[in-house]
Amino acid sequence: MTKQRRSFSAEFKREAADLVLKQNYSYIEASRSLGVGESALRRWVDQVQQERQGVTPQSKALTPEQQKIQELEARIARLEREKSILKNLWSPPFLQC
Repeated sequence: MTKQRRSFSAEFKREAADLVLKQNYSYIEASRSLGVGESALRRWVDQVQQERQGVTPQSKALTPEQQKIQELEARIARLEREKSILKNLWSPPFLQC
């Protein structure tokens, strides 16, 4: 029988990491009280610490600031693609000399 993979919201991960970072829980205490694996909790804590230092993660961001940065970067990329498409549409071969 296969075990279904659980997914957690960014808010849950951030609050779980804050148990270790702000409330001084040990990784074992926090992971047991939340019912999550210790290794997952360690990854979340590491990611939150990096994001708070200004490092933009490759995966989905946990802190609101980094979430906004990722959202804006995605928007910039989409607008640049649209600009490129429009630029190609408005440069027909008959206008080139």
